[in-house]
Amino acid sequence: MAEQTIEAVPDTITPVVIGPTWTRGEDGLFIRPLFTLGWHVLLWTAAYLQHRGLPWRYTSEQVRLILWWFAIDPETGAFCYRDAVLQRLKGWGKDPFGATLCAVEFVGPSRWLGRIAGPDDESGVPEGQPVGEPHPEPWVQVAAVSKDQTRNTMIIFGSLFTPQAKSEFGIEIGKEVVYAHKGLARIEAVTSSPRALEGGRTTFTLLNETHHWIDSNQGHEMAATIERNATKSADGSARTFAITNAFEPGEDSVAEQTRDAYEAAEAGRAEDPGILYDSLEAPPEAKLTKPWLAKVIEAVRGDSTWLDIPRIVKSILDPRNPPSRSRRFWFNQIVAAEDAWMARYEWDACKRDDLRLADGDEVVMFFDGSKSDDATGLVACRVSDGLVSALGVWQKPSNWPTPNTPGFVPYRVPRDEVHGVVENAFARFKVVAFFADPGSGQDDDDGEMYWDSYIDTWGQTWGAKLALRSVLSGPKAHAVRWDMRDSRNQETFTEAVKRAHADVLQRQLVHDGHKVLRTHVINARRRTNRWGVTIGKEHRESARKIDLAVCMVGARMLRRMILNSPKRKKRTPGKGRVVVLR
Repeated sequence: MAEQTIEAVPDTITPVVIGPTWTRGEDGLFIRPLFTLGWHVLLWTAAYLQHRGLPWRYTSEQVRLILWWFAIDPETGAFCYRDAVLQRLKGWGKDPFGATLCAVEFVGPSRWLGRIAGPDDESGVPEGQPVGEPHPEPWVQVAAVSKDQTRNTMIIFGSLFTPQAKSEFGIEIGKEVVYAHKGLARIEAVTSSPRALEGGRTTFTLLNETHHWIDSNQGHEMAATIERNATKSADGSARTFAITNAFEPGEDSVAEQTRDAYEAAEAGRAEDPGILYDSLEAPPEAKLTKPWLAKVIEAVRGDSTWLDIPRIVKSILDPRNPPSRSRRFWFNQIVAAEDAWMARYEWDACKRDDLRLADGDEVVMFFDGSKSDDATGLVACRVSDGLVSALGVWQKPSNWPTPNTPGFVPYRVPRDEVHGVVENAFARFKVVAFFADPGSGQDDDDGEMYWDSYIDTWGQTWGAKLALRSVLSGPKAHAVRWDMRDSRNQETFTEAVKRAHADVLQRQLVHDGHKVLRTHVINARRRTNRWGVTIGKEHRESARKIDLAVCMVGARMLRRMILNSPKRKKRTPGKGRVVVLR
């Protein structure tokens, strides 16, 4: 009788934390802003809002989110965040939470005019914290691409306000509009066309279920119009707050666009747009098997203890529900697009925070060159354990002037800067192999390939030290140049793509978590050629770059070549790293 393998599950599941709500400081306590209008908001909601006839009470998780959303820069008096995204699993309570934000912006202390609470302040606000005032002409919108979506939030207002609030503020509740102060304040549901929304002087907008906002239902234009309306607000304090489930990659929803913008800023590829992005997601290694499910759901639900975990487990195990949907709705994970080469959680599972390249390490390097449109990248792979690390990436900044801008100059990759990084790598590490793909761009001045002279210099300077040459003999013999357009190289690279993907799935590839490399890996799409499946951009003109992913595959390919080389001498035991690949 065959023995049954008992699946090992960690005693404690640690979720992936994005944003400040679940982030802890060095003392182990949750971090919180030093100066926030949130304290006054919490007092106000407890006094004027209710749930089933009882005073409104946020969970501890929601309290921290309120404090961060209303954080203020004491020097400028402005809110620290101009937009927010709350991404949580289904059933967390995003609609009721969003409704309370609308209520605060409607008749609550939503603006700071400079007053700070003193000792025993009559407002009840802690000493030294800001005391808020209502907006004089609040215009709050609950926006969605369908009436059903707005109804989920609008229906809450009928029972949300206490009798005292309705009397004191003169609140009149309708199906699609809520008025106060004899019509001077209002909350309205909007699902109309972007043109109808243009020019509105809204003071706050709740964007409902932005994972459904796509181009075909005018979601893109609605989001753009709402952003313009908020930007031109008279006092500069109009803001937007989006609530969403994990989006479906590849649909190009507003939720996906916002996550991309946030991650671009986090990776240093774009200016910080001032987004408070808050998400609690299942860890990359989490499996959709029964031993894992209850613990994972408990970890990612946060403080929403009302969720029925056994019922959710049954839903996930139901064969009628595809795994990708369960990961999105119940694990709050962003799964891969249908043609994606790698899922985010698959790549993230190979991250090792404790590993870094060190001076003197034996490495291989792969370079992918471009002149302007695509990115240029350089990735190293340590021979001993296969650690992948991006040494450099160069691509046109998101704020680069457009051709119709006066004094426009086309972007060009700074070749001298790239050369400096290559030079530094040879100085720091023992480089045993280095392949460089020159790309296809032509130099504007002399008609030569943009990278030809530099690749020749690299080969002439360091080629003699390399254990592996790119082209061994013939008129094209070279130590470094490795042209991806060559059919033999395409076949070799296609096989390397297959091996790299398998290594990730088997957790035999490790990387240091470089954010741009992660983005490029996620951007890569499966493309079929005569030799099998390789990688490419989603389409030729796509702004989503994959060049560092190409470099990563190339570096892993070189490491395998080195390890399998018959000329490589066996080493005697000595000092080195011992790395356990899980």
